[in-house]
Amino acid sequence: MTPRAAPLLPDTLQWLPAAGRAEQLMILLHGWGAGAAAMAPLAQALRVEFPQAALLAPEGFEAAEGLDDGAPAGRQWFAMRGADGPLSDANRPARVAAVLPRLAGWVRAAQAATGVGPAATALVGFSQGAVVALELAQLHDGLAGRVLSFAGRYATLPERALAQTTLHFFHGADDAVIPAAQARLAMQRLAALHGDATIDIASGVGHELPAALLRCAIGRLRSHIPHRTWAAALGAVPGLAQRQARGDDE
Repeated sequence: MTPRAAPLLPDTLQWLPAAGRAEQLMILLHGWGAGAAAMAPLAQALRVEFPQAALLAPEGFEAAEGLDDGAPAGRQWFAMRGADGPLSDANRPARVAAVLPRLAGWVRAAQAATGVGPAATALVGFSQGAVVALELAQLHDGLAGRVLSFAGRYATLPERALAQTTLHFFHGADDAVIPAAQARLAMQRLAALHGDATIDIASGVGHELPAALLRCAIGRLRSHIPHRTWAAALGAVPGLAQRQARGDDE
């Protein structure tokens, strides 16, 4: 499978339904030093399972800094180095926040171009792409119905649960770049906030996108029912939510 020519948006790889309109939009955000093409294997796996989805993989908005060994770098969503030094817990929030307005505009443009609304949009990020996806969802609750974070983390742990976005975390237990502890911390915080989130951690996996976690992601997309959907269903039947809370059988 190859992406179609004449992308809907510039600097974007796209995979569109063979026929008919797109029913879902999946936006694939690559990691630091990579590019849109790095998300092609993920796009191929998702395309098989969701043939009516439009999959768009944009290029990071900035050129990544060169590596210390002189190897060429690709693109980035936010800088690993800056006037305030290397990336750290202290400067990460500001660097991520700086790209979010442009990324939010890009997501809205993709939704307009494909005709797919926010509820049927998924942000799928790897590493740095997952960081910006998580923070974008936190800033704009409901801009996407789901966020799939592969080997990602929050720049700042959230202070409130999202009402319209479900979060799915996928991580390698042996990730030495962004430790799996970051995903566990996020889940602990979200559980305390009563947020809608899931987590899958694969043993023997490092900072990568392995087939095992891709299968987990497809399973989550197919089977997880968001809390807000349950809440709406319970609210549609007078008194049902109260009976469920009491454990009544009737």
